[in-house]
Amino acid sequence: MIPADWSAALPLDLLLSPWLLALFGLAVGSFLNVVIHRVPLMLERQWWADVAGQLTDRDSFRRVFGGDAPAGLAQAGLGLEKKLDGLAPLTIARPRSRCPSCGHAIRWYENVPLVSWLALRGRCSACQARISARYPLVELATAALFGIVAWRLGAQPAVLLWCGAVAVLLALALIDWDTTVLPDGLTLPLLWAGLAATALGWLPGQTLGEAIAGAAVGYLSLWSVYWLFKLATGKEGMGYGDFKLLAALGAWLGWQAIVPIVLMASVIGAVVGLGMKATGSLREGRFVPFGPFLAGGGLVVLLAGRETVLSWIGWA
Repeated sequence: MIPADWSAALPLDLLLSPWLLALFGLAVGSFLNVVIHRVPLMLERQWWADVAGQLTDRDSFRRVFGGDAPAGLAQAGLGLEKKLDGLAPLTIARPRSRCPSCGHAIRWYENVPLVSWLALRGRCSACQARISARYPLVELATAALFGIVAWRLGAQPAVLLWCGAVAVLLALALIDWDTTVLPDGLTLPLLWAGLAATALGWLPGQTLGEAIAGAAVGYLSLWSVYWLFKLATGKEGMGYGDFKLLAALGAWLGWQAIVPIVLMASVIGAVVGLGMKATGSLREGRFVPFGPFLAGGGLVVLLAGRETVLSWIGWA
């Protein structure tokens, strides 16, 4: 039986201990695997729905092109809408996780973070197809990050907020690496959560003015680089999602963290780029997204501190 004063029986030091939060991180990492896989697919479905709607919009065609749409254009849009309507519903919760090779529905005991992958020896129980090692690695990474955040910040309620921010950053980094897309559905809530948490006094050591300035400086700094590069070369060097991600990091860490984050992201990007080139995985003309390095830079600044990062590069 749980006592009425459960907080006295389970002190904050235990509830927010690195080990307990690391275990919680395993479960969150399992959920992040679903988010990382499904959010881009959900976005692509929405984009195709937008395309279908545009193909059937005769008035829009007339405004843009100054004439009537070709006869088959609207029909193509209607056909596309029919195909989209025939797809099974896709959300974060539906359908149940399945093996991509044979369609085997994953049972609950086959979905226990890390343990199930080890017990199944990394293979589907039905068809023996390999299950990517990335799934347990994401779970382990989330657990490690949650544990480190708890150790770094101590047993205070703000740790839970930072763990939530870290989980979103990890999901954004992997989605961007896979698809070169940083979804607004993750970057914008991260930005507003940082501002709201600061306004409510839930992030000790930071004022609302610093958070707002951090969001503004983060967005405008990369926005300026984007336009300078485009005006000089005629090409786009990064996406708008990078601006929003750095704005979100500024909202959580303050305007003082923007330079350390960008510098750390550049260092991480250079190291990863050299490693990819050495292994032959970086081919000529291949686009490498900047979002994962921004997220990594933000995590390093969070865990090591602004002054420490600046001292590493001789700026302290």
